[in-house]
Amino acid sequence: MKKTRSQPARRRGISRIDQPSTRTHGWFVRVNYHGRRDGSYGPRHQKFFGDATYGGKRRALRAAQAYLAAVAGVRGRKRTRVLRRAA
Repeated sequence: MKKTRSQPARRRGISRIDQPSTRTHGWFVRVNYHGRRDGSYGPRHQKFFGDATYGGKRRALRAAQAYLAAVAGVRGRKRTRVLRRAA
């Protein structure tokens, strides 16, 4: 019987980076996307958790998950709409 590999868990906001050419291996966290003035979108918080820095894939992932939990609730300033009357 052929073994099947289970699908990796969906981690919203956390991506795996493996780029041997530049020796970059780790997890990248991006959260709280917002619109910029030029019309594009970008993450408000982003951080890279390298395997070598955190002592392996699992430890780097745990650190990334902890960071994500810490900043997931952080919001930007609340924008209020100003109503102006025509003169």
